[in-house]
Amino acid sequence: MPSPNVHLEHIEDEIFNNGIDGARASINFIRSLRDMLSSGSSKSTNITVKWDGAPAIWCGTNPESGNFFVAKKSLFRKTGPLFYESIKEIEDSEDLSATLKDKFKACYTNLKDLGFTDILQGDLMFIKGDLEKKKINKEDYETFTPNTITYAVPSTSKLASSMRKANLGIVFHTTYTGDSLSNLKASFGADISGLKSSSKVWMDNAEYNDVSGTATLTKKDTAELTRLMSRTGKLFAKIKKPALDAFLKTQNEMDAGMSYKTYHNSKVRAGENFLRLNYKKHADGYFKFVEEKWDAKIDKLKSDSAKQTKTKNKNIYLTKVRKQISTLKLLVEFQALINYSKIKLLSKINKAKQLTDMFVKKDNGFDVVAPEGFVAIDNNLGGAVKLVDRMEFSLNNFTVQKDWDK
Repeated sequence: MPSPNVHLEHIEDEIFNNGIDGARASINFIRSLRDMLSSGSSKSTNITVKWDGAPAIWCGTNPESGNFFVAKKSLFRKTGPLFYESIKEIEDSEDLSATLKDKFKACYTNLKDLGFTDILQGDLMFIKGDLEKKKINKEDYETFTPNTITYAVPSTSKLASSMRKANLGIVFHTTYTGDSLSNLKASFGADISGLKSSSKVWMDNAEYNDVSGTATLTKKDTAELTRLMSRTGKLFAKIKKPALDAFLKTQNEMDAGMSYKTYHNSKVRAGENFLRLNYKKHADGYFKFVEEKWDAKIDKLKSDSAKQTKTKNKNIYLTKVRKQISTLKLLVEFQALINYSKIKLLSKINKAKQLTDMFVKKDNGFDVVAPEGFVAIDNNLGGAVKLVDRMEFSLNNFTVQKDWDK
């Protein structure tokens, strides 16, 4: 089965995902984005906006049957693709909740006659009934909250008018091609210009456009990023491939929930500021994290023999982690430098005027936020990473109450 485009990785995590190659790719992405925002163009990198929609929708023409279909990520399940080519199949599905059935029926009914030739993946933003009138900061808006971010469009605008007429709103971002559903190949980007226009559907692609011309690096910004990348490159030279490979091998052998990335995300949830990161303390904290995870597993066991076996395994892995802490300190510093460069770039990219205003609902009202993030696409190699301010969106994503049905 093909791999669904369901989870992009943070650019600063690529060294933990793909080792030396991932580290090199993250450096190249930062350099390319720097050059793009300095000169206004880049042949090697493209940026798309990450819309915070839900659920993810796959739709298009089934290359085997020739029929229009809709699906969620179970299109790529190991036991065979699950998809829907009729309203009856959606209604009879045991894989969809009642709420999701309403969403999928809206997608099937309103998208099937738009003339799809390829298969597109998009994020559903709203269906009829999801739009709400709200007054935010003394302005009247049409709003929708598909996931974490509340998107707000001034009520008197043409965009609000078109959304009110629509039965659904969707943003497409990925294209799939292939002669069967079992061998689909994904490519980032979605050309919707060939689809028929319909007042029943508000749709957009995710292309990033700086119509205001404000997302441009100054000479000072460019010089600062160049210095950061020089420091990152020197650190990269200190990271030895055998040591990194050994660390990643240990990570792959770990029980679920003990990985460094799980540990790092737990710190994001706690709201720690990684722009002021103490690399040594963060790396040492991982050892304690692994030790506590093992102790929790052992405490749940009832027999002494089972506890002794688990304790032996615990000591083996703690010994490995202890020996690898010096390597992890370098990796944490590398991750932090890539993250710092990313935040510098995002501070410029976020200045571009977006299609809608964006807020996050709090107990006492709404806070203004930036987009969920952006996707940097390598036009030459086809890879992509996400650019997200984890201290804003990821924390909100972990902590804001969700109203939609997963």
